[in-house]
Amino acid sequence: MPHSFGIRARTRHMFKKGFKDHGMPHMKTYLTTYKVGDIVDIKANASEQKGMPHKYYHGKTGIVYNVTPRGVGVICYKVVNGRYMEKRVNLRVEHVKHSGCRQEFLARVKSNAEKKKQAKADGVHINLKRQPAQPRQAHHISSENNAAETLYPVAYETTI
Repeated sequence: MPHSFGIRARTRHMFKKGFKDHGMPHMKTYLTTYKVGDIVDIKANASEQKGMPHKYYHGKTGIVYNVTPRGVGVICYKVVNGRYMEKRVNLRVEHVKHSGCRQEFLARVKSNAEKKKQAKADGVHINLKRQPAQPRQAHHISSENNAAETLYPVAYETTI
């Protein structure tokens, strides 16, 4: 057979729907509000062919720059010959969802503000910087009652 280079070529597993997840999208998909500046994930929904992104953008994260009644415009970055090019992709709302990538950051900002307010009220200094994972417990070798022992090789003997 001839080689196919269509726009949806090699997307058999990429665009498939999950187990017991076939059919049209839920109403929540259409009732979600998107605003300019929101961070969204692009995930093509195979049950809606209109406004579907190219397979390259499937799984990418971008920022909403335009909102229309049925779709959104998303800014993504694409690597072309070693440089990042800004690409503007117009998609229907069925193919995007809010990204959870900033939830941890926003939660940390809120908790840091609480800690800072509490520390100021108590009059103490607090370090709010993130620290790498520390060892679970301190490990050290005690030299008490442990005399140094010198090891020597055993001479080789044949049993023949």
